Amino acid sequence: MSNDVTILAGTAVVLGFVHTVLGPDHYLPFIVMARTGRWSAAKTTVVTALCGAGHILSSVALGLIGIALGFAVSSLEAVESARGELAAWLLIAFGFTYFVWGMHRAIRNKPHEHAHTHENEGSHSHVHPHTGEHAHIHLKPASTTPWILFTIFVFGPCEPLIPLLMYPAARGSTASVALAAGLFGLTTVLTMLGIVLASFFGLARLPLGRVERYSHALAGLVIFFCGGAIKWVGL
Repeated sequence: MSNDVTILAGTAVVLGFVHTVLGPDHYLPFIVMARTGRWSAAKTTVVTALCGAGHILSSVALGLIGIALGFAVSSLEAVESARGELAAWLLIAFGFTYFVWGMHRAIRNKPHEHAHTHENEGSHSHVHPHTGEHAHIHLKPASTTPWILFTIFVFGPCEPLIPLLMYPAARGSTASVALAAGLFGLTTVLTMLGIVLASFFGLARLPLGRVERYSHALAGLVIFFCGGAIKWVGL
């Protein structure tokens, strides 16, 4: 392996790792949705990996199209910026909608007391929320949430990937383009999985107590602020 290829490979790995760690939108949505949706470790892994793959492949496709058509880096970065705006607004909209649904669910499921009187046993009372058999299935978005996240991540840009691909492309090395894209993508997905699964197993041991009732609303707020961080802070 030549020195240039080694440097390119190392740069792809470092950029993939840093890009993921510094972007909380790469892992926080999966952490909170896995916790509130009671996803299994397997489902969490599959959803995170698929969203990460969609996130990477869409930018790779854009980069390859740009290379084939001879677009400048600045032109492709402008397209990535527009995709970033769209992804941010989608996260904001999804987070806000999920927050409203979560608050509605929390208010509706407020624990309340029922009194019962039994012959020869006197009366007693018990407290319960409107969950389980009382819940209406059409109010539960669990089945659509992974697909919503996947769609958002397909629109999400990978800004460092475009210039990374352009360098070997300018030297006419298709193999190096594939190497850079593959290492960047693999590092990104593995970093996402590492952070998400570490948090998944850590949070599983954390009792939420009374906050559990508001877990969906809090998840919506986290996703909302992830979108806001992209839109207004530039993370």
